Amino acid sequence: MIVVTGATGQVGGELVRLLAAAGERVTALSRRTVSFPEGVRHSAGDLAEPASLKPALDGADALFLLVAGEDPRAVLGEAVAGGIRRVVLLSSQGAGTRPHAYGHPVAFEQAVRESGLEWTILRPGGFDSNALAWAEPIRAHRTAAAPFGDVALPVIDPADIAEVAAAVLRQDGHGGRTYELTGPEPVTPRRRAAAIGGALGTEVRFVEQTEEEARAQMSRFMPAPVVEGTLAILGTPTAAERRVSPDVERLLGRAPRTFADWAARNVAAFR
Repeated sequence: MIVVTGATGQVGGELVRLLAAAGERVTALSRRTVSFPEGVRHSAGDLAEPASLKPALDGADALFLLVAGEDPRAVLGEAVAGGIRRVVLLSSQGAGTRPHAYGHPVAFEQAVRESGLEWTILRPGGFDSNALAWAEPIRAHRTAAAPFGDVALPVIDPADIAEVAAAVLRQDGHGGRTYELTGPEPVTPRRRAAAIGGALGTEVRFVEQTEEEARAQMSRFMPAPVVEGTLAILGTPTAAERRVSPDVERLLGRAPRTFADWAARNVAAFR
């Protein structure tokens, strides 16, 4: 049995679908119930309340774990008690490149490494789906706003992250490894807006925000250290943050999907 936390999210939801399609027994763990594939068991639980995970973990042998809640060691203690042997953690590229700003995923990574379980860590860069923040202004005004419009980063399709996670959860040989997950090429915010316009068949005007405007917007839903770390990655990325990792292709046997692929599949959100 494989337990998927965050089972209603963009990565977790697709991972549940992939595992079920492959014939795996899956427990989808989330705070709310949505429609899951036939045969998937749902268990209500919250990573912020580790004891609530017991029913989902009991008798399972593998766990896909998000960075959520404040006590990763308690979560992993419940996993061990429930019989989990393998854990795959969805962390963040920033845990490796800017650990001072990404203390939350760093703490989860350390707890996973010290858990005694067979572990694998996935460190994706920025998600293609972050462009959904543009959905409302694109629908209303055909405009998209972001800072650092001409700084390119190799953002990744969440569906590729889910496919990697499915492979790592189902296959042996990934224990003790950390995989960097990126898209196939660095793409600027300006080009991402143009790709959405291409999917829509109309022009999307790109508006470059100032750093202060972006900081004010991000501060509404991100802690201050993460805001500063994110702005630093977006504006002055390191060589490691600009690098296209080979790990997705090595693990899946194909190149990662492009941002244009993601935009075409998700164009309905921008209509």
